[in-house]
Amino acid sequence: MDTSNAPYMILNGKVVPFAEARIHCLAPAVTYGANVFEGLRAYWNADDGQLYVFRVEEHLDRLFYSAKVMRIEHPWTREDFRNGLLELLRVNEVKESVHMRIHLYVDEDGFMTATSPGGMFISCVFRPTSKIAMQGCRAQVSSWTRISDNASPPRVKSAANYFNGRLASLQAKSDGYDTAILLSETGRVTEGPGACLFIVRDGRIVTPDVSNDILESITRATLIEGAKEWLGLDVEQRPIARTELYAADEVFFCGTGQEVLPVVEVDRFPVGTGTVGPITAELQRRYFGVARGTDTAHPDWRTPVYV
Repeated sequence: MDTSNAPYMILNGKVVPFAEARIHCLAPAVTYGANVFEGLRAYWNADDGQLYVFRVEEHLDRLFYSAKVMRIEHPWTREDFRNGLLELLRVNEVKESVHMRIHLYVDEDGFMTATSPGGMFISCVFRPTSKIAMQGCRAQVSSWTRISDNASPPRVKSAANYFNGRLASLQAKSDGYDTAILLSETGRVTEGPGACLFIVRDGRIVTPDVSNDILESITRATLIEGAKEWLGLDVEQRPIARTELYAADEVFFCGTGQEVLPVVEVDRFPVGTGTVGPITAELQRRYFGVARGTDTAHPDWRTPVYV
């Protein structure tokens, strides 16, 4: 995937050139992983001549929750982050779809137990929807076990948690797959390295419940609501066994970064017909429409940038 960083970032509330956005190498964010974040997407609507940031308020809710659990003290308000996102997009004159990151972290030199001073940055990366999202990916059930809520809570979007998915991703790629699926300590399906997971079986959509060591995903919540609204289908939230992946008619990942990503093969077993399934394709189509604003439903989910 072709990506490039925007010329400017926001560091501790101020616009700075990309090359000047730095933190201290001994900051607890670096040495101990004291860092929480959010990934957001902004979608360009050529018909409206408008850029929309998708579900800003929900992302800010989760950011502040993550900072609370990780005990990161900081002076910034929701308005600071919301205004910072919009300012960054405007100063970079963004008129295409982009991926954004907000990070909150413990800055300067400190011990493992340091909770302050808080630092923040907001970045913007030109990252189009991947080609694999249209054709589907090949996934491996990883030998690595998903981290648990009592060890390193997955519902917290902490940078430190992503080492678990990183190990699974590296293993999957070295074994010839595109990505991985992690199981819990009890052998139940959880999610991918950076995305939640759904299966479709006999016309029913199923996803692991949020107590099953997964992130409380905003995209997941969007699709659960969307499945009911767009397709008239309720989503079952329950444990999923590994072998259900092999019996599923469709499997797909979802997340801000991966959007709606079909899975066409698991452990070299084809999923359904081995192509993108109809329910996945329709959810993907409707998701992009609402996020981009070509579908005018849920205007409260979209924050316009150029007003």
